[in-house]
Amino acid sequence: QVQLVESGGGLVQAGGSLRLSCVASGSRFSIDAMGWYRQAPGKQREFVAVIATGGDTRYADSVKGRFTISTDNAKNTVYLQMNSLRPEDTAVYYCNVRTVSVLGVTYNYWGQGTQVTVSS
Repeated sequence: QVQLVESGGGLVQAGGSLRLSCVASGSRFSIDAMGWYRQAPGKQREFVAVIATGGDTRYADSVKGRFTISTDNAKNTVYLQMNSLRPEDTAVYYCNVRTVSVLGVTYNYWGQGTQVTVSS
């Protein structure tokens, strides 16, 4: 069972920055990708960014050019640097980790979420 511990959320003014971190532990299998999703009040959870172990990244259109995802593979940690924050970025941000077994079976794990609030 993989445990994910997130940190770095908080309250920031529009135009400000925050950096989220997520540490993964307890994985029996290789980590295939790490990413971030978010869920605003009354809305469905949505994709924000993902980074594969090879370094390939993908972003939601709404955050391109403002958010940067990165990893420290030695520490099994994924980061989300969020710049030029907007009130519409307000949400609970969830870390996601995908592992893959030797048989190619994938598993998804979620963190508990960290609140990001951007004031106007």
